[in-house]
Amino acid sequence: MINWKKTMLIRYFGLTKIPMILFARPHVHTLDSHQCDIGIPLRRRTMNHLKSMYIGVLILGADLAAGLLAMDMISKSDRKLSLVFKDVQADFLKRVDGHARFICNDGPKIAELIQKVIETGERQDETLTILVTVPGTYGDEVLANISLTLSLKEKDQA
Repeated sequence: MINWKKTMLIRYFGLTKIPMILFARPHVHTLDSHQCDIGIPLRRRTMNHLKSMYIGVLILGADLAAGLLAMDMISKSDRKLSLVFKDVQADFLKRVDGHARFICNDGPKIAELIQKVIETGERQDETLTILVTVPGTYGDEVLANISLTLSLKEKDQA
């Protein structure tokens, strides 16, 4: 089931800030304090010459799943925090040759990270894991594991 309110919010963000998001046409399935589940359809714009999902779109989906979860939790903290991803590591286990789902279940890790930033006032990092599946073809089988290091700090109050 698609959460259309959150999907329109993320597409507006793509329209105004990061056009690549809009290009991939993502949709939000789940967004709560524990999980973010993003879907990106496989179509001409998102596939490579082998008819599987282009690597840039796979990284974009992982960025959205982890980033949207972090942004949602930051907005609930009532603090102004700066969010950036420091690095990426990916294990591609099978070709993603269908409509992909990007699932980040690291909400509790993000909540702890936000708390550490508030307590210390310094930049803190945490590695988040995003699982990529293609439910229509492979069910719940994980086709890729993508790890992103989330780095948070309080924004300067200048």
